[in-house]
Amino acid sequence: MTNVLAFLRSSGLAVALAGSLLAGAAPGPAAAVETVSFRYLANPGGVSPDELAAALGYYDGTGVALDSLGFVGGGPASLFALASGGVDIGSAATSAVINSIAGGNDFVAAYPSQGIGKEVFSTLYVLNDSPIHSLADLKGKTIAVNTLGAHLDYTIREAFHQAGLPENSATQIVVPGPQLEQTLRSKQVDVAAFGYWQATFAGVLETHGGVRAVLKDTDVLGEIAGGFVVLRRDFAKAHPEAVRAYVAGAKRAADWSREHLPEARKIVAKILEKRGENPEIAQFWTGFGLRTGADPVPRDIDFWVGVLERGGSLAPGKIKAANILYRPDSQASN
Repeated sequence: MTNVLAFLRSSGLAVALAGSLLAGAAPGPAAAVETVSFRYLANPGGVSPDELAAALGYYDGTGVALDSLGFVGGGPASLFALASGGVDIGSAATSAVINSIAGGNDFVAAYPSQGIGKEVFSTLYVLNDSPIHSLADLKGKTIAVNTLGAHLDYTIREAFHQAGLPENSATQIVVPGPQLEQTLRSKQVDVAAFGYWQATFAGVLETHGGVRAVLKDTDVLGEIAGGFVVLRRDFAKAHPEAVRAYVAGAKRAADWSREHLPEARKIVAKILEKRGENPEIAQFWTGFGLRTGADPVPRDIDFWVGVLERGGSLAPGKIKAANILYRPDSQASN
C-alpha cells in the first residue's frame, strides 16, 4: 500500500485524484427559485401592504410575483373572486371573511390588511348644513357605502345596536369610492361613509370643505384590525415558501411605512399613477394603522365572531381564530 501511494505522489496522480474528488464534492449552481404568481384586485384610491412591499423590492428573488387584474368594488367581491379561482389574494373586512369561511370557503387569514385606531379610521360625513349631529339622528337616513356585507355595513349596524336601536335603522346605498363625494354634495344621500382604506378620498373631501364628521368606526369598535388579506388554503399548501415570503414581505412593508410615512406616500403616488389613478391624492394616505409586526390579536376576530353569533348568521363555536389564521410553521395545513 505504501508503494502505491508513493507511486501516485511521484506521478502527480494523487494531486489529480484529490482535485477530482474536491470537484465532485463542490456544490453545483443554486437551484432557481420558482416564481409564483399572486393575482389580485386593487382597491381604488388605496394600496395594500403587499403592493408597497413589491414597490420596495422586498419580493425580489423570493419567487413572489404580484399580478394586478384590475380593481374591485369591495371586500365581498374580492372574496367571491378568490373562491372562484379568479385571483389568489382576497382582502375584506373581518366580518365578511368570517362569513365567507363559515359559508364553506376554505380560506386562511394571512395577515391584517389594515388596522383602525388613532391614525387610521373610517368616517361618516355629512354636509355642514345637515340636521344630522349624532348617531340617533342617522335613524331613517340614507348612507352611502362602497359595498354591503362588509366593514362599513357591519359597523353601522353595530353602532345602532350599541345605541339600543334596530340595526337596520338607516338605509345603506352602494356608491363606489370615487363617487362618494359627488353623491354627498349633490344630496343624493344624507351621509357618505368613507372606509379606512379610502382615506385618500376622504382627504380630498375635507380639503374641498363644507363637510363635517358625525361618526368614526373607532367610536364603535375601538382599536381593531379592519380586515384581513386572505388566501385559499390549497394555494398556501401548494406554495408554502412563496406564501411565507409573501406574508413576511407585506408585514415588513407595513412596519417600514409606519416609520417612513412621507416616503411611503411618494411610493403610493407612483402606484396610483401606474394604475391610472390621480397620484395627488396620495398626500392624504394615512398608512396601514397596523401594530408592530402586523400581527393579529384574538380580539380582531373574536369581536366579529361574537357579533355574527349574536345576530344568528354564525353558529356558536363554528369559527375560531386559531383555525383560520395563517401560521407559517404549518404552511396553513390545519
